[in-house]
Formats: sequence, C-alpha cells, structure tokens
Amino acid sequence: MSAASAERSHDERSHDERSHDERPLIAEANRLMDRLPGYRVEIIGGQLLVTPPPDVPHARALTKLMRPFITAGLDDGETEVLQGIGLWLPTDSEDYAIPDLAVVEADIDDHLIENNSYDPVCFRLVLEVTSSNWKNDLKTKVAAYAEAKVPVYVVVDRKHQRVHVLTDPSGDDYATHRFHSPGQQVTLPDSIGAKVTLDVAEILAAGQARGDD
Repeated sequence: MSAASAERSHDERSHDERSHDERPLIAEANRLMDRLPGYRVEIIGGQLLVTPPPDVPHARALTKLMRPFITAGLDDGETEVLQGIGLWLPTDSEDYAIPDLAVVEADIDDHLIENNSYDPVCFRLVLEVTSSNWKNDLKTKVAAYAEAKVPVYVVVDRKHQRVHVLTDPSGDDYATHRFHSPGQQVTLPDSIGAKVTLDVAEILAAGQARGDD
C-alpha cells in the first residue's frame, strides 16, 4: 500500500475518528471510564475531574435522600428523581457534570444534547454527596451549576458535617447560600415542585461509616 493510499482525507475518516478530533476531552473521558469501571468522569471548565466509586455510606446517604423526594410525589407526573445523569454545561465546549441526584422535568428524554448529557433547563434541583474530592462540590460545581442556571443546588457535606442549600443562580455563583447543621430541618424551595423537608442529622449520619464516632 502506498503512502498516498494510506492517508485518508478528513471526510473519509470514520465518524468516531472525527468525533475524537472534534471532542478530544470527551473522547479521553470516555476512555478513562472504560479503563476505570465505576469511576465518575466529568469535564468542568475544560478540566477532567475523576471521582472514585462511591463508598457504602455515600450510597446509603443517597438512598435516605431519595425517600423524601419520592414521598413528596416528585418521581411522578411532571418530574422525575434520578441518580447519575449527565448535565450539559455552558462553561466550555465539552463541559458536563454528573450530579449524584437530580429532580428533572419528565420530558428530559427529549432534551439530550451530547454524550448522554441533557439540557440544564430540565433540571429543577441537583444534589451532591461529598467524597474525597469534596472541594469540587463546594467550589468548582457551585460555579458550574450557577452558570447553567440550575435553580437549586444541595450539597451534603460529609467532611464538615453540614448541608448546604444554594439558590438564586447569578453569573458563576448563587446569590443565596445557606448551610444547616445536625438538629435542623431543611425545607427546600417550592420551585422544585413539592414541599420537601430534609432531616440534616439523619442524612449526615447515613453518610458516615457505621461504627464512626
């Protein structure tokens, strides 16, 4: 085979090859997920963020958190309560995040943008339970979700034992940021579609390894 015949024009290359050239970070993110099963790979601000698989307390806290949303009826009718779905971000050309939990519009399937990530307009609330890279949830993702105009962002901060509720996105931040300690009850904004109250102590206790003080 001659060198000339081995070289293909841009138009002759496969769709996958062109996609990798046009979306190099997404291609690398997908390669990482193939190599690291169970890891969560996101792109925020043009940077790859890699999160190890969740531990049991993280998963237990999410289970506790889903219950009040479902009991309030947010998993029926106009909305759904979902875990681990992609949210396409406006912060850079390949940016997307994968929140632990989200309350989304029921027609979210109609709003797929790219790479299994969906239009942020569908998200009424996103929620993160912190892991070892907790600074991403408390800083990097605050700016990302605010720029995406997600109305409510909740962070279960296992590191500092508090629950943050951020509302009123403005630019790359939220105008309102309240944090709550064990012993408090948190009532989330009505904008999510129903009255949901979270027991801070119960959620934080679920997020700790059993046997921890």
